[in-house]
Amino acid sequence: MTDDTKERKWADAQFKKAERVTEGAQAMSEYNAERDAERAKTVRLRELRLAKEHPIRPLNRPHRRRSDGAQAGGLSVVMLS
Repeated sequence: MTDDTKERKWADAQFKKAERVTEGAQAMSEYNAERDAERAKTVRLRELRLAKEHPIRPLNRPHRRRSDGAQAGGLSVVMLS
C-alpha cells in the first residue's frame, strides 16, 4: 500500500466519524424536541380534562333572585313578632 492510500483511508474514516457525530447530535436534538412537544401537549390536555371535570366557579358572583322574589337558597326567612 502506498502512503496516499493510507492517508485517504484515514481521511475517509475521520470524515465518517465526524459525520456520525453530527448525525447523532441532530437525531438527539430532534428526539428532545419531540419529547418536549409531547410533554407540553400532555400537560395542556391534562389541564383541559381537569377543568372539565372540576369547573372553577367565581367566588364573588352575585346571588340570583328567583322570579317569585325568594332567594336562590331555597328557604325564605319570615320574622314573626
